[in-house]
Amino acid sequence: MPENTPHEIPRYKFQKLDVYGLALEYADIISEIAKRLPGAERFNLRGQIEAAVAFVVLNIAEGSTGQTDPEQQRFLSFSIRSFLETVACIDLIERRRYVASVKLIEARQFGRRLFVKLQAFRNSLE
Repeated sequence: MPENTPHEIPRYKFQKLDVYGLALEYADIISEIAKRLPGAERFNLRGQIEAAVAFVVLNIAEGSTGQTDPEQQRFLSFSIRSFLETVACIDLIERRRYVASVKLIEARQFGRRLFVKLQAFRNSLE
């Protein structure tokens, strides 16, 4: 059950995690990049990077509720794998020169912060 006080919107455990907030911000950055991809990539690279970043966020949420520490670690590992998929997509976007490098640098820098937090959170559950 979400924790809340009267008159507050209920918040679930995962919504209070710093790493979840970072993942949402990263998803916003990736979404901006995806919107700039050419129409020919709509069902390929754009769909792939959008799905991958969504799975980063969704696995944090799914792993946080009612799970044992090993189970939560497993879902955080899924988040990390999906994050790394976004990195590979960014590499492809950069190689094909679809998006200005300044946007990609922002994504890489922010993504690095998220990656470190994801790993630290997963390792804290050992």
